[in-house]
Amino acid sequence: MFKKLEGKIALITGGSRGIGAAIAKRLAADGANVAITYTKGADAAASVVKEIERAGGRAIAIQADAADADASKAAVEKTVAAFGRLDVLVNNAGTAIPKSFEETTLKELDRLIDVNVRGTMVATQAALKHMKNGGRIIMIGSSVGERVGVPGLVPYSATKGAVKMFTQGLSREVGSRGITVNNVQPGPIDTDLNPAKGDWAVPQKAATALDRYGQVDEVAALVAFVAGPESSYITGANLTVDGGMNA
Repeated sequence: MFKKLEGKIALITGGSRGIGAAIAKRLAADGANVAITYTKGADAAASVVKEIERAGGRAIAIQADAADADASKAAVEKTVAAFGRLDVLVNNAGTAIPKSFEETTLKELDRLIDVNVRGTMVATQAALKHMKNGGRIIMIGSSVGERVGVPGLVPYSATKGAVKMFTQGLSREVGSRGITVNNVQPGPIDTDLNPAKGDWAVPQKAATALDRYGQVDEVAALVAFVAGPESSYITGANLTVDGGMNA
């Protein structure tokens, strides 16, 4: 059976749990060799690798905090060293600290910017050194990077708005090299970070057209499409997977 990502090499940042783990497993199922980064959850990362290997795929886990520029660059180099090249980068590592803006500390602001914006830019810059024609850079932004429908996410939404414009601008610079750059923007997805039964879930669910949280596999499916050959004329796009939250 032909697999759409057969022979491709993909790096997914923050791939040990939630959306990132689902993306890693889906890209591997579609034939890619996969590297994931993780910050603290070594066991969780190892279990993602084991699951991919059990299904017949190849995967490695690399410890790297997205806020650490040197570690992010090293993760790209380790991926290339292990697999020979890099075709797909998924900038999934991200964090949210839901609370009112006035109560948000400078330390929390710095963390959000360092992981969500700086980390994404650093990993992308490192990856571009290795990408050839047909390369794919995929951001995991957020539906609140385009339209903020719920309170408590002011600095988070600002970082995801930055990711949106980074995607659009970068697509113009690397398009002539045959590299596409797209931003997948999930709405409320049931994960550890934003559980469907959490304190912040009621207004988010109510804001969707489908009146439900999304599942991680629903995000991974769109990422797999954007990573694959059929999306070759899509670039600089912001693609929401948000149950109609931004409709």
